[in-house]
Amino acid sequence: MPGHPAGPARHLRSRPLLRHLLEMTLAMVAGMLLLGPARAALGTALGLPPASPGVGALLMATDMSAGMAFWMAYRGHSAAAIGELVSAMYAPVVLLFVPYQIGLLDEHTLLAGVHLLMVPAMAAAVLRRRAEYARHPVTRPAPRHPLARMLAHRWPAGLALLMTADNLTSPALLGAYTLLVLPAGYLAIGTVRRQWRGRGNLRTQLVGLVVWSALALVAALSGGTVGQWLVALGWLAHSGWDWIHHRTRRVVPRAYAEWCAVLDAVLGITIIMAILTS
Repeated sequence: MPGHPAGPARHLRSRPLLRHLLEMTLAMVAGMLLLGPARAALGTALGLPPASPGVGALLMATDMSAGMAFWMAYRGHSAAAIGELVSAMYAPVVLLFVPYQIGLLDEHTLLAGVHLLMVPAMAAAVLRRRAEYARHPVTRPAPRHPLARMLAHRWPAGLALLMTADNLTSPALLGAYTLLVLPAGYLAIGTVRRQWRGRGNLRTQLVGLVVWSALALVAALSGGTVGQWLVALGWLAHSGWDWIHHRTRRVVPRAYAEWCAVLDAVLGITIIMAILTS
């Protein structure tokens, strides 16, 4: 039937848009994680008082916009597209600032609302220029400098290190329930990517779900130092799980597997550091 390919074709057309949204979201997170602490450290060094929640929301939007704008410029997007997405980052702050100032919203609601509204605002800006976002306007040559090549190739690992910077400087314990997130991520991504037709893919992930769920249960029931060690070992073991999937290219994208492997390893190590120093 002529109409049958419409579903797959639509799915293929939507993938570049989703990839762009993911790339820009990661760039926003990287900007916030990199520029936020640097700005806070500079303010402390200069003796400046902490920013109010309203100003803090604007500064957060600035950090995220800077990371996203840098990535978009690197990808060769137009200045108009960059300006629209930067505006989309500030729009939620402007929208909620007045209700916050007159007391209708508290600090936590302001920040949560800004984060929630940024996603549809960014999606609307992307859909407005879907033809541009369906492809990368510029194909850039690979960086020549070894360090630049490494950063471009290993950006998922770099992002994971940025996201765990606080854990590295201030190791903390994690609850046993956090182990349940590990297999859930693979099952969710595998479902979205329609990976269950591959031989053994679903069975393997269900085995992982059983193993990490059982480990979480035993850790919760054990409690104390034993439970904490089980949580640490669970995160470290999942780093190995990520590495295997990275090498075999199964179920999840390689970038996700690399990011997850580094994140899990750092969290496992920092949990052990917290156990040994507590």
